[in-house]
Parts: sequence; C-alpha cells; structure tokens
Amino acid sequence: MIGESAGFIRAVRVAGPGREFLPTDEPVDIVIAGGRIADIAPTGNLRPTGVVVDGQGGWLLPGLWDHHVHALQWALVADRVPLGDVSSAREAAAVMGAAPVRDGCRVGTGFRDGLWPDETALAILDAATGDVPTYLINADVHSVWMNSAAFRREGSDPVASGVLREEDAFEISRRLNAVAPEIADGAVERMARAAAARGVVGMVDLDMTWNDEPWQRRAARGFDALRVSYGTYPQDLDRAIAEGLRTGDLVRGAVNDLICVGPLKAITDGSLGTRTAACAHHYPGDVGNHGLLTVAPDELVEMMTRATAAGIECAIHAIGDVANAHALDAYALSGAVGTIEHAQLVAHADIPRFARLGVAASVQPEHALDDRDMTDAIWAEQSAQPYPLRALVDSGANVRFGSDAPVAPLDPWAAIASAVFRTRDGRDAWQPHQRVDIGTAIAASTSGGSTAPAEISPGALADLVIVDADPLTADERGLRAMPVRTTLLAGRVTHSA
Repeated sequence: MIGESAGFIRAVRVAGPGREFLPTDEPVDIVIAGGRIADIAPTGNLRPTGVVVDGQGGWLLPGLWDHHVHALQWALVADRVPLGDVSSAREAAAVMGAAPVRDGCRVGTGFRDGLWPDETALAILDAATGDVPTYLINADVHSVWMNSAAFRREGSDPVASGVLREEDAFEISRRLNAVAPEIADGAVERMARAAAARGVVGMVDLDMTWNDEPWQRRAARGFDALRVSYGTYPQDLDRAIAEGLRTGDLVRGAVNDLICVGPLKAITDGSLGTRTAACAHHYPGDVGNHGLLTVAPDELVEMMTRATAAGIECAIHAIGDVANAHALDAYALSGAVGTIEHAQLVAHADIPRFARLGVAASVQPEHALDDRDMTDAIWAEQSAQPYPLRALVDSGANVRFGSDAPVAPLDPWAAIASAVFRTRDGRDAWQPHQRVDIGTAIAASTSGGSTAPAEISPGALADLVIVDADPLTADERGLRAMPVRTTLLAGRVTHSA
C-alpha cells in the first residue's frame, strides 16, 4: 500500500484537533479527494471510493511535525559511535579507542560531560586512540573533543583540553557531514522513512550548511517521504537574498509541493551542556562565565531586518535568559516573523512577550529530561524559569515541538510524552508545574503549533496518522511506545504497519 493514494479511510476515532467538531466519539469514515479531507461521517454512512485504508477502530490525528531537525547530521548518526551512556572522560576515550575506523577516522556522538567527575583532556584521548583521527561530538553539538591526530587532519594546532567550542565545533561538524551526495541523500531518505513510521509528515531542516542545494538535488531525485522547510544561516543570507529565496516558496526545480524555503537560522548563544548559554548569573565555580552572546544585539537586529525585508522568516537560537531577552528585543525592533529556538531559560517577565510579539516558541521537551540533572546543578542559581512549557502555553504563546535531532531522537511521541508527564525511566516528574495537557502537546506537534494546529476537518490537508492506542488516555510509557499503523501525506500512504 505504501505509495498509493487513499480515497477512503474506514472506521477511525478522531483523537486530534478537530474532534471537538464531531457529533460522536464513535468511529467515522473519511473521504479523501485531491489530497484533502472531503467528508467525514459516522462509519457506514459514506460510500467508499478509490483505495481504502481500514483504520480498524484506530485513532486518527493530524500528521506530526518535528519543527527542529539537523537532517543530514541526524541521518549520519546511525554510522557513528553512540556515547550517550558514558559517564566519564576516561570511559568515553576508552569506548572510542575500541571503536571501528570508518573512512580513516572514528566519530562518536552524544556525550554529555556536564556532570562528569573528570575533565576532557587531549592526553586522555591520545592515550586511548593513538594516531587514528578521533572526534567526539557533544550531544548539544556545541563542542567537539578531538585527539591530536584529528587536529592534524583539520590543519589546526591542538589545545590542552582537546575541545573546540561553538563556531569552531560547528565547522568540524560541517566537515564531517560533507559526505558524497549519493551517500548523504540515501541516508536522508532512510531517515525520512523512519520518521514517517513514527507518524511524521514534515520537518524543519536546520542543518548548518547551504541547504538550498541539497534539497534541490533531493527534489530532483524524487524525495517524497516528508514535507520539508529548510533553513539558511547568516553566512549565506546575502546569497539567499540575491537568489530570491523567500520563506514558503517551493524549492527551485520542485516536482511537487513538499519542499520549501524556510527561515533564517541564527545562533545567538551557546548551550547548557557546553556552559556557554548566555545567562544573567554566572556558572558555578566560574565567576567570570556568564556564557557567550555569539551575535551582538545590534547585529542581530540588522540581520533580521534584512531577512524580513527580503521575505525570509527567522528562527533565532536562544538558550540562556540573556539570549532570549535579546532575541525578543530583536523581534520587536525588526518586525520580523518567526520563532525562538529552544527557549530553555527564560526570565519570568519575558515569557508573556512571546505571545505579545507573535513569536512562536520552538521547543524540545525531551531536552528538559536529558538536561534535568545538569539544570539542577549548573543553573541552580539562575533566577529565570528553566524549560518553561506550561508558562509559555498559559501566556498564549504558539508552542511548536521538535527534537533538535541528533540532540534527541526524531520521535514526536517522545516529545509529547515528555511534555505531558515531565518524566521518563520511572523517575519523579521534574518541575511538574510545567507539564501541559495531551491535547496541547498533540497540537504543538502539528504543522501550525499549539495555537494554530492542523485539524481533522473537511478541507484540511490529508496529512494524517492512524495509531493503535488512544493517545488521550495513554500513560507516559504508552505514549513513547505509541504504535503507528498508517501515515498519509496528502492522502498518499508513506508508512503502513
């Protein structure tokens, strides 16, 4: 059935936005025509047309989106050494020393050193890995730990810690991600199919490169697994403007309506894990360290103003409370439209500004649980609210969920579970006052976000997912393991269990 266009969905229970307009909770049938929902009625009242998808009493939701993905980097993780479970620098070095060599080097990813008992050091990694160039990418991607052989390979002098941070680290990731186009496109295609198997119909791709070229190429190759909105970075803004890229326009050479130009992505501060997020209060034991503002406030306003004048929306990375305040100021001064990405630590006075300025909060609920112990330790003295979710929703902000894959896996059900329950692995809920209800979490995982969700209603796009359990009553583990039966993109089946 994969690849076929459905004309009729039989016997599904609507569980997502739009259910409030239906007169019954009993199963309904849905007619699809021209890629959109044409009619909805109680099961047995409509005549089947075309290819029939039998919902078998499953639950129907709008197709899910991941609003923040580094698509190629996430696709390449499958061939990299997982380091998420290592608990010290020496253990990480030992794991990499025993790892296989691929393309002349070793690449590991996903370590979190914020609470390690020992510190990274060039000598530790050299002793374990020898002359094989070895790279360990932090889970937050804001730092890379390298051995001496890797520094030689990159043509730079080693530093005692072995760690490069922020733009220097991003450049290493760009180089490691620069694989042959056929390898890259094959990996992205497999990643997209896996996402469709979790009910995903769309993503915002914020890979740190000139994304217009690879997405033109993928469009020409017939990529059709997901909708994609792809970002542009400041170093390419002039090029994007000169070539006439505007947010919402289809990628040049498009053969369908799936791939379009997205926002300008600007990274204005660092991260919690790398201790570079720009914060009002200093980091523990480091009085002079308040993090980094990587884009000056006046430069940010100028950049966003130019993008806005050219028809390009903005997606501004801001993690610390100082960075979030400056990002909100820049939206107010530039008149830009778009999002703040992450919003992990926000001053209480700034939370209502999202809604007032019409700035969407593009957040990653899984990060709150990944970082809960680091947050409690490293941000204990901060006065702003860490990982505000319920506060943003209650203020009227449009909240959009994502994963920031590879920082967290691309799985919207994990994000939904973390948002609703603020726990996993049997631990007590962390900051439970920031939980949101399941309806809000589902809405935030659709294309329009919490205040403008995609709906199950006549005329709506038939971007849909059928699941085998009721998400409105599922517990935390049930949401994470949600069985996805069928995913449809404009009525075309992209996944069938």
